[in-house]
Amino acid sequence: MRKLLKFLTGRLFLSLVLILLQIAVLINIFGFAKNDTLWIQIFSTISIAMALFVSMRDHLNPAYKIGWMLIFMLLPLYGGLLYIFLGTRKMSPGLKRQLVAFNDFHDKGMENVSLSADLPMQALESYDPTLFRQASYITGISGFPVWSNTEVEYFADGEDWLLDVFKEIKRAKSFIFLEFFIIAEGDVYTALIKELVAKVQQGVLVRLLFDDVGSISTIPAYHARHLRSLGLEVVAFNPLRAHINSRLNSRDHRKVVVIDGNIGYTGGINIADEYANRQIRFGHWKDTGVKLKGDAVWNLTLMFLQLWTFGSKKSVDFAPFKPTIQYKTDGFVQPFGDNPLDNHNVAENSYIQIISMAKKYVWITTPYLVLDNEMITVLKIAAQSGVDVRIITPNMPDKWYVFAVTQDNYYSLMECGVKIYEYIPGFIHAKMCVADDKVAIIGTINMDYRSFYLHFENAVLFYGSSVVESVSTDIEKILDLSLRVTPELLAARPWYRKPMGTVLRLAAPLL
Repeated sequence: MRKLLKFLTGRLFLSLVLILLQIAVLINIFGFAKNDTLWIQIFSTISIAMALFVSMRDHLNPAYKIGWMLIFMLLPLYGGLLYIFLGTRKMSPGLKRQLVAFNDFHDKGMENVSLSADLPMQALESYDPTLFRQASYITGISGFPVWSNTEVEYFADGEDWLLDVFKEIKRAKSFIFLEFFIIAEGDVYTALIKELVAKVQQGVLVRLLFDDVGSISTIPAYHARHLRSLGLEVVAFNPLRAHINSRLNSRDHRKVVVIDGNIGYTGGINIADEYANRQIRFGHWKDTGVKLKGDAVWNLTLMFLQLWTFGSKKSVDFAPFKPTIQYKTDGFVQPFGDNPLDNHNVAENSYIQIISMAKKYVWITTPYLVLDNEMITVLKIAAQSGVDVRIITPNMPDKWYVFAVTQDNYYSLMECGVKIYEYIPGFIHAKMCVADDKVAIIGTINMDYRSFYLHFENAVLFYGSSVVESVSTDIEKILDLSLRVTPELLAARPWYRKPMGTVLRLAAPLL
């Protein structure tokens, strides 16, 4: 009863009620308009214009175009208006003005740090020209370079990752940056805030950036003000507005921790008890993360400062935040970010490059498998070319409708030789890919439309690093705990699962 009362009085419920009221008003307007010839002509013209507009936008994914074309066909009178309200995917002009010039931001950031990314790139080209091509693409599009002079550590367990983050927070001397999609009340959050408040009292600068929608049902609305009163600097990214708009789709899904500029973390872990298996929701929660020490941390610092600059509406002085210690080199390290404001799908393309360049094997773990035609095609070609392609998804999903689409994608992939496994102990939230004992990627990127096209994401590419072997070894252990999906298992599913998954898959690009 207490949980229900909390939900009914919460900001999420109130916002949903206001949005539904707006939808009801629109329905009434539409109902009136369909009896008027002039309005029918106006709305139909808008639908035709929007259909032409969508078809001519070359950067849009074909699956996204097809989804909206179906809407225009099924709702010829109102489809155009729906697209204007929900389909434009534009954020506020203020956000776009500050974030569309990511390259300028990077140039300024690189000018203010006494490090050079040229030497690692030259060394990577000598090590492996193919990996150099991938690194060059990411640097050219996203602005994030490759680094050496960086120590790396892989965490196969979310709780171990969090414990190490807490350990380094206690040692912080200058500043702490934290950026998460979800922060949720519980043991982990309480312990974190206690440590952060203690550091503030010691004179350490603490900045916390969290996604407003991602955390809207997990912390009270007043909590940001409370944290500010304790001395923390806090920003809620892209706050929920109680009106119909497509800007709410673009969320900050990144997970970044930076301590004193020399230590950085990322991975799939949020600040919530389930990520440390302190709360059991969907069986055992399998998550992973990495720790960087050295030059490559600068990329994570820049990522944080980009969105912090927008959220706080304050200019950035880079000088106090640059790395000051160079560590022993462990391969080549390239943290990078992706954003929904440009026409470059760096997150998806980083996966596509790894898969297309693999010669022996490519193994992937992902909580969701909601793929576009480009990703399905490259996976099929790799498998048909003799590459050992394996994908591990959860056996206990957190969202039934996403799981229906995930399983619907099994069919065509398996027909072409892709091996699909489901993690039996519970929910695998880790987002990883490893190939040929040479390259691995770990970060926040799910294999779905939201991560590839809508969210702010981040990850780290490791070339010739010890992390590559660590990821490969961990996935071998995960495979031992997973069940391979066979045609017989799919055939044993209830008859309605496949048509339901097919219908949901058509709608997936629009969600």
